Amino acid sequence: MKLNECGPAQKGHHPHEVVIAIAPAFGKEMNKTIVKVEHAAVLREVIAGIEEQGGAVRINRSLRTADLAFMAHEAAKLSGSGIGIGIQSRGTTVIHQRDLDPLSNLELFPQSPLITLETYRAIGRNAAAYALGGSPNPVPVVNDQMARPKYQAVAAILYLKECESIVPEARPVEVMAEFKIVG
Repeated sequence: MKLNECGPAQKGHHPHEVVIAIAPAFGKEMNKTIVKVEHAAVLREVIAGIEEQGGAVRINRSLRTADLAFMAHEAAKLSGSGIGIGIQSRGTTVIHQRDLDPLSNLELFPQSPLITLETYRAIGRNAAAYALGGSPNPVPVVNDQMARPKYQAVAAILYLKECESIVPEARPVEVMAEFKIVG
């Protein structure tokens, strides 16, 4: 996967658009989630889910924050439909809506070690459904009481690594993703 930054992110106008906000180090300094899933696979699945439902996709890189809620809320405000998805490098994901407070959201997927590629695709489908004016059933999530203690230290280290890529006061940038088929 190659992520090309194309300049400042602009407000979209497409009524079915979902903006995906990727974290500052996503696909750059960091290339895998907390459970070693390639960022390329994660992004491909989210995009595929959006497109399957008839949504339009745009990708932005958040630069001034790695906080999932604020990344996704900013994406939603830039989206023509008002729907955004935030994805941290460790894999934690959220679907957000422009009119909600930053710490509120439509759907949150906090246990990144338990998010599968199928779940990422379902997240994309639900985000597109919201963008199209629907009220989809929430994406089913797996809950493991031991995931937090097992991954808490690693998650903290990955978040600190993510924060090293933050550029204070920088606006998000538009990103074009190119995927290579390796066979």
